[in-house]
Amino acid sequence: MRILVVDDEADLVEALARGLRREGYAVDTALDGDEALAKASYTPYDLVCLDLTMPGLDGLEVCDRLRALEVDEVPPRILMLTARDTLDDRIRGLDAGADDYLVKPFAFDELTARVRSLLRRDAGRSGAVLEVAGLRLDTAAQRAEVDGSPLDLTPKEAAVLRYLMSRPGEVVSQEELLEHVWDEHADPFTQTVRVTVGTLRRKVSAAGGEGAIETVVGSGYRLVAGDDGS
Repeated sequence: MRILVVDDEADLVEALARGLRREGYAVDTALDGDEALAKASYTPYDLVCLDLTMPGLDGLEVCDRLRALEVDEVPPRILMLTARDTLDDRIRGLDAGADDYLVKPFAFDELTARVRSLLRRDAGRSGAVLEVAGLRLDTAAQRAEVDGSPLDLTPKEAAVLRYLMSRPGEVVSQEELLEHVWDEHADPFTQTVRVTVGTLRRKVSAAGGEGAIETVVGSGYRLVAGDDGS
């Protein structure tokens, strides 16, 4: 899942980005509303963590414009982050299109819980527990298994598996994985997607999931949804 963190406090942005990356998310950052809108215009984010009070475009206007963007992907969930804690402030944020509202200062564990909750709202994109053809992934606990046999996955491998499991039977291109599982610093010409998928497939096969992840030559990868992939 790919997340955009928007806040004019550079230290906070970097701290949140580091923490969310450790959780296995691909994270981009923006320090103002204009930069956030520019990135969201060409990158399909799953969720935006958005500060309310910023110079220039504030979070309410950014939220409104994000909702108006014409994109082919499902619109991102928006988690508003702000020091404003009055009822009127929360109502304005939610009315502007925010899906949730978190008041500063907050515990990072609460932030990640809110992120998981928002991403779970779209069953096609994520879920608390995903199960496909003998594979089981608990996205909250970051635990994966094949027919009861545990998988020892890196955060990035778990993120790739989560994305494939959210689209069983669909062919997912390397470009799509790079967009959703890696962040803006990823080299589009790197072999990291191929290497990560290859390592993930070997681990799944070793645990009993032989053939669960297929390479579709010239197109990408597919998680087999039928009995032949278990």
